[in-house]
Amino acid sequence: MKLNKEKIKELVKLKFKFGISSTIATLVNISLFLFLEPRMSSRAVANFIAYFTGVAVNFTLQKKFVFESNGNNASIFAKAMLVSLGGWALDTAIIYGLSTMTFFDEHQQVTKIISTGIVFFYNFYFKRYAFEKKFI
Repeated sequence: MKLNKEKIKELVKLKFKFGISSTIATLVNISLFLFLEPRMSSRAVANFIAYFTGVAVNFTLQKKFVFESNGNNASIFAKAMLVSLGGWALDTAIIYGLSTMTFFDEHQQVTKIISTGIVFFYNFYFKRYAFEKKFI
């Protein structure tokens, strides 16, 4: 697929709107993770609760403001949740892996920000496919 100026503009606009919805959801995710992490016996459980709370916020915003729904709403929701489950697994693996290093273990806010940045791109392309059946 050749990317012309209009396609690039459309993709930039879509990523901007995705970025705004993701920023709101990420703030929910990170805030909840940083609140729960010192209070729970497992970082993975704290991350699970925080991540999927952010997912619920993000899905709602993306459906309303970002993507066009091409298909059955139940099917779109199921696909988006599978993408989110993959994103959570990736997010958790990054947090776990980085936390084996002393600096990241002692600075979970940095660890969470790094993992969130990586998962952003994974989520954009796979969620776009779930909603619109296209990557680019």
